[in-house]
Amino acid sequence: MSYTEVPGARVPIRMWADPSTVEGVAMEQLRNVSTLPWIKGLAVMPDVHYGKGATVGSVIAMQGAVCPAAVGVDIGCGMSAVKTSLTADDLPGDLSRLRTRIEQSIPVGRGLHRDALDPGGFHGLATAGWDDLWTRFDAVAAAVRFRRERATQQLGTLGSGNHYIELCLDVDGAVWLTLHSGSRNIGKELADFHIGEAQRLPHNQGLVDRDLAVFVSDTPQMAAYRHDLYWAQEYAKWNRTLMMALFKDVVRRELKKAAPTFEPEISCHHNYVSEERYDGMDLLVTRKGAIRAGSGDLGIIPGSMGTATYIVRGLGNTAAFNSASHGAGRKMSRNAAKKRFSTRDLEDQTRGVECRKDSGVVDEIPGAYKSIDKVMSQQRDLVEVVAKLKQVVCVKG
Repeated sequence: MSYTEVPGARVPIRMWADPSTVEGVAMEQLRNVSTLPWIKGLAVMPDVHYGKGATVGSVIAMQGAVCPAAVGVDIGCGMSAVKTSLTADDLPGDLSRLRTRIEQSIPVGRGLHRDALDPGGFHGLATAGWDDLWTRFDAVAAAVRFRRERATQQLGTLGSGNHYIELCLDVDGAVWLTLHSGSRNIGKELADFHIGEAQRLPHNQGLVDRDLAVFVSDTPQMAAYRHDLYWAQEYAKWNRTLMMALFKDVVRRELKKAAPTFEPEISCHHNYVSEERYDGMDLLVTRKGAIRAGSGDLGIIPGSMGTATYIVRGLGNTAAFNSASHGAGRKMSRNAAKKRFSTRDLEDQTRGVECRKDSGVVDEIPGAYKSIDKVMSQQRDLVEVVAKLKQVVCVKG
């Protein structure tokens, strides 16, 4: 579909979703974002839903300003995917052992590695930028710097919530490895610190929502935030890189008879800020629950733990600031899902997937999410499908 334009205070709200299906509180958030003095454009993806300050599934383009709450507390959260040489015929009939081995290799939930991982210890893993990452950490917010040891131990760990590790099959039976995670606790603490700093600044006192507090260019607060923001985005990318390296090692060991090989990794953030140019303006583009989908860009758009994941190629639609959705998007809150669904429902909706089926992940049940196929149909002018995947193993925190 092409977008629907809804009037906004300073800019129109371009929606790749049917406005009549978007929850009222989310529409209010979009209208609030459109009041910001620095805003130059607002694009809304088909997975849009209520978030903190700004909706999940929105692309906010501002000149000379960035809103830390709109970026979110999981700075740099995103996806990675790797196609393998394996096929469905190479997999064992019982996938429970493979799932267990993944969980033993990659800490989940609040877990961390006993010893920090060294990327130099993984065969063929590029280490460029690793030393610089930790040199730059010495300049992050002093209030968070004491977390260095924990941050090193959490690199290569999953987290909880909607984060996951999956082994999938495409429609031709090829095996793919995918995972979803971000900047772990260190990203959250940096985000919380800077959101608090922004809310105390005088220029933010008259905003319609205090969660829309911004930093503005040419100020020490903006310089400090951008340093920490870009550091956390890089940390999140390293986190996924190391998890994928661990995942590959598990697959190599467990399926060694098939001698698996791996294609180049596809990786994309979906909670981040990028410096981009549109209509002759240098803008700070915040994608909160959205991926970059510039012409030719490869991306990953997952559904839920019982549905499909799409590997896509961007079409470069500048009306959407070269963006697309980051997933299916929730259609009900976690609390609502826990009240609505049972573990029996979870078992029914994840039949055929080797995964947790207990009360601890009922809030991640497929029924709590929008239809990924409908979401994809609403953004045919943003991306083209490269591959459609279906998970057979799903690891949750």
